[in-house]
Amino acid sequence: MRHQLFIDGRFVDAESGETLPTLNPHDNTPIVDVAMAGKADVDKAVQAAQRALPAWSAMAAMDRGRILLRLADLIESHAEELARLESLDTGHPIRDSRGLDVPRTAVNFRYFGGMADKLQGDQIPVEAGFLNYTLREPIGVVGQVVPWNFPLMFTSWKLGPALAAGNCVVLKPAEITPLTSLRIAELLSEAGLPDGVVNVLPGLGGVAGQYIAEHPAIGKIAFTGSTATGQRIVQASAGNLKKVQLELGGKGANIVFGDANLDAAVNGAAWAIFHNQGQACIAGSRLVLHESIADEFLARFVTLARSVRLGNPLDENTEMGPLTSAQHRDRVLSYVDVALAQGGEILAGGKAPGGALSQGCYVEPTVVRVKSWRDRVAQEEVFGPFVTVITFKTDEEALQIANGTEYGLGAGLWTGSLQRAHKFAREIKSGMVWINSYKRVNPASPFGGVGKSGYGREMGFEAMREYTQVKSVWVNVDAVVPPHFKR
Repeated sequence: MRHQLFIDGRFVDAESGETLPTLNPHDNTPIVDVAMAGKADVDKAVQAAQRALPAWSAMAAMDRGRILLRLADLIESHAEELARLESLDTGHPIRDSRGLDVPRTAVNFRYFGGMADKLQGDQIPVEAGFLNYTLREPIGVVGQVVPWNFPLMFTSWKLGPALAAGNCVVLKPAEITPLTSLRIAELLSEAGLPDGVVNVLPGLGGVAGQYIAEHPAIGKIAFTGSTATGQRIVQASAGNLKKVQLELGGKGANIVFGDANLDAAVNGAAWAIFHNQGQACIAGSRLVLHESIADEFLARFVTLARSVRLGNPLDENTEMGPLTSAQHRDRVLSYVDVALAQGGEILAGGKAPGGALSQGCYVEPTVVRVKSWRDRVAQEEVFGPFVTVITFKTDEEALQIANGTEYGLGAGLWTGSLQRAHKFAREIKSGMVWINSYKRVNPASPFGGVGKSGYGREMGFEAMREYTQVKSVWVNVDAVVPPHFKR
């Protein structure tokens, strides 16, 4: 189990010697003390990346891709190890880590391994006598900050396009869940990645993360996390006007119309909010139900919520594990009091379980009927297994509710009407819309939001463009003499 910083192809202690225990959220017992990077370590990592950049960016794109493809193979051969490490560190149920997180990580690296030699410039039609074309060049050294909710998968989302495009990386995983990111760094070396191309620095956001955002030699920072932290990163990045990519908070509306398939909608809505304990920026945390089906839907949904099996994430039968930290568990539970103070009704959950799970970071699946879509719990991102319920009469009212937050990351709708589906997909202010489904992702499909959910896109061709800059080249092919000062 790697617990040091990864700089220039080697695992090393932090210059300060500081460490922080990473805890098992099932029972809050320590797993291992992990080195915490400071400014001196960030400087060392940036210098290593700068040394590696010329050779890495000049390497044939196909050869860069081969390294990522070998990494995908290594991830699959170490799948069980990575799944157990992710579940131990984050609280993900092992069946999800094994069946979703690890396979998606391998698929993401394999996609961008194949994408490395597919990115190309354009030839621009300009006036006769001239050739104008564009080159897409790597930005250089980029900083990346990975959150604690899906550290393994998000490491692949960040590293895949950056490396395929020829950049070198200084990556900071969340200080409470760094273990799989460090293991990926080790596997990258085994896959043949040159020293210094990727450097992984666990550390506090206010120290290492802040300095990465400020660092004058870093040309871009990509961040996934809270909106408040994203705003601070924008401010910190202003010193050298580095490119910023932000994937921030969400408050996804999940709308169920009267003509929906209720079996599919109930199960889809449970997946949308209870998968990974609701710790997902795209979670369907606002259920918006047509009044004609609200009672029947809620009867089924509440029954399902109460039946979800909580337990040790390493238990094969566990459907929902603990939240990732005690601090976050307490924050989620504090919203129960907020809901009650505004007249909300707790239909299920609303508390931590007792008994054998009381020592961990568990919260029961919580369903809250709110009085108004403007209530705090229907506006603020709770980021837990906590869903609000509101009803509507007309399509116009449903659209008003869906667009009635500052966030715009993901939204879903369940309907049998093709016309309504396309209308809402067009009119909902969101970076992603799912129709008769929720939380579908694919490495070829752009992922990102609008408003306070950030800007820029992960995945697909869009992600590759995010990690390049465009150069326009003009060629005077006919040796035309400019007329202005012609003698």
